[in-house]
Parts: sequence; structure tokens; C-alpha cells
Amino acid sequence: MRGSLERKSCRSSDQTQQVASLKHKKSHSSAQYKASAKKFDVTEFVNPKDYNKPVQEVISEMTNGGVDRSVEFTGSTEAMISAFECVHDGWGVVVLVGVPHKDAVFKTHPVNFLNERTLKGTFFGINKPRSDIPSVVEKYMNKELELEKFITHQVPFSEINKAFEYMLKGESIRCIIKMEE
Repeated sequence: MRGSLERKSCRSSDQTQQVASLKHKKSHSSAQYKASAKKFDVTEFVNPKDYNKPVQEVISEMTNGGVDRSVEFTGSTEAMISAFECVHDGWGVVVLVGVPHKDAVFKTHPVNFLNERTLKGTFFGINKPRSDIPSVVEKYMNKELELEKFITHQVPFSEINKAFEYMLKGESIRCIIKMEE
């Protein structure tokens, strides 16, 4: 199974709670994933291997009916289904960012749509480089956006294939490729 870390948001009173769900990968421990999740303000962490039921049921119970928003970014159809099925009936929204295998199939019960859950997808986010990049740069320069926490690896250009290996194994968020060695 491909490694993944899903981040889900839910409302709890007047506070937004972050829930991370782990899809295990043999080379990483639960503690390593939990440490990564904490960097992104995750307040709750769920390891599906600790439960005898689907993770979406665990998260729905933890959040009294489901999360408001869920984002899946691994491309794993299993993670996509979990992300969709843990959003709250009536207003829950899931955004699929990860790109699945070309032959992958997303299967869920039609009632999940009839319960007014919203499913959205995006390639590379919704942005307009000409107008959006300057505002992102400005936020970074004003220390409003911490890009460093997204960088998990750095490799010289001569080892570019290593960057692809990290990506394909689900071991990196962003990898910097240094043109000069």
C-alpha cells in the first residue's frame, strides 16, 4: 500500500480541529507521520491500524458526524474513498488533489452523494500563475507563508531520479533540485 497522510478539518465548538489519518507504509513509523502532521497544525492523529473498522468511521465518530472539509493528496483511491466518506452529511466537502493510477476506480455508495456531500477535484490547485504567484511571493516575504515546512528533501541535479523515487514512494512533500552541485 502506498504511504499517505490525509489531513482533514472539522468544526468542534468554535474551533477548527485538524485530524490526520495515516495509511501505513512499511518504511515509516506512526511516530514519524505524527511528527510530520504536527508541523501542519494537526491536533488529532488517527492510525487506522489501531482500529478494527474503516478509518472514515473512526473519524466520523470522533467528530460527531464527520469533518467539514477533507483533502486527499496521495492519489490512493482507498484514501480518496476514506476522505469522501468521512465528511459530514449535508455540508461536507472533499477535494481530491492526488493523481491516481490511470486504471484506478473510485467506488462509493450513491447515497453518499444523495446526502449532499460535495466531491471536488483539482490538478495542481486552482491558480493563475500571472496573478497568484506575486501574492504568494509577497506572503512568503512577509513571513505569512512558511514554505520551508513543505520541503522534505533536497538533491543535486545529478540525482534527479532520486527525487522521482521519493515522489513515487510517497516519501516526500516537496523536493528541491539544486542545479549547482
